[in-house]
Amino acid sequence: MTDGIEAGADVLTGGLIARAVERPRAAGGISHDHADEHACLNCGTALIGSHCHACGQAAHVHRTAGAILHDIAHGVFHFEGKAWHTLPMLVTQPGELTRRYVDGERARFVSPLALFLFTVFLMFAIVANLPGWSFGDADFLKSGITGGMAEARAKVTEERVRSESEVRELRQSIAEERRELSPDAERLARLDRRLKVAEKARSDLADAERLLPVPATFDVAGAPPASEDNWLEGKFRHAKENPKLLLYKLKTSAYKYSWALIPLSIPFLWLLFPFSRRFGVYDHAVFTTYSLTFISLLTIILALLSTVGVASWIVIVAALIVPPFHIYRQMKGAYRLGRVGALVRTTILVGLIVGAIVPAFALLLLYFGLA
Repeated sequence: MTDGIEAGADVLTGGLIARAVERPRAAGGISHDHADEHACLNCGTALIGSHCHACGQAAHVHRTAGAILHDIAHGVFHFEGKAWHTLPMLVTQPGELTRRYVDGERARFVSPLALFLFTVFLMFAIVANLPGWSFGDADFLKSGITGGMAEARAKVTEERVRSESEVRELRQSIAEERRELSPDAERLARLDRRLKVAEKARSDLADAERLLPVPATFDVAGAPPASEDNWLEGKFRHAKENPKLLLYKLKTSAYKYSWALIPLSIPFLWLLFPFSRRFGVYDHAVFTTYSLTFISLLTIILALLSTVGVASWIVIVAALIVPPFHIYRQMKGAYRLGRVGALVRTTILVGLIVGAIVPAFALLLLYFGLA
């Protein structure tokens, strides 16, 4: 139940963030809330339309709870109606969408960043709550479980060593007392009783030590044991002790830092058009953001298809074929390339994605997961 509420909150948050990124639509009349206003409530400029021509604020400024609910509904489901123009083109004509947006046709389409933010929130809210993607019992979030077992084993070992020392001392005391000319029978009896108790404790502690698991150590291909001064080795050891916690941190980091894929990808796109005067960083940023948005939507669809029972080979084939084909079509249309030029650059870009961009993002997630 809690997961469902959190998922709904994520979708709502994504919609509101996307709405905040998007500029308000410049169409529509003045609301009844301030229909009689003749000056902008923000800067005081005389109004000559539905929006202030000086600062851009809408003449409509609501003060009702119903208007707030209306804003939320638009933020989550409508994007002021632009989504119905943007999403079909993102799927069928991604290159044309990218080029038209870069060339200045902004009022008709949802901005790449706004749509990307919304789809990322939607993807993690849906996919993370599908069967097979959950973490089950939240006890694994308690990072001291495996570490606590190791600590308990260390304490048991310490007590066993102490018991063995006590057994040796008692045996030595008994031997010394018996060597006396006139041994104290009462003292011998006390020492004998203490010896039996110590031997029983030593035996019990030895059994407990055997039952407790041996903690994992940093021992990969003959590597030396982890030292306290080596940060990486220590973090690796803790990750091995609690891999589920590491997985949780990686998914959380992917959710928070998915936007980092945009600046990571732009330099590699620039390499495909080095020193080009036709295409700049902005072109590459719009291309990357719309492309990542499509990948997020595709991930949602494939995850849902897998959940409802579609054959896994179909999902895998679609995951391998659809993204490169979409990149090719977007590359061809956005940069006005011929088939050969688009195909060559798509092949290079897919290789860079697999060999550089995704590994760099994975290292970033691993750093935040271990940190």
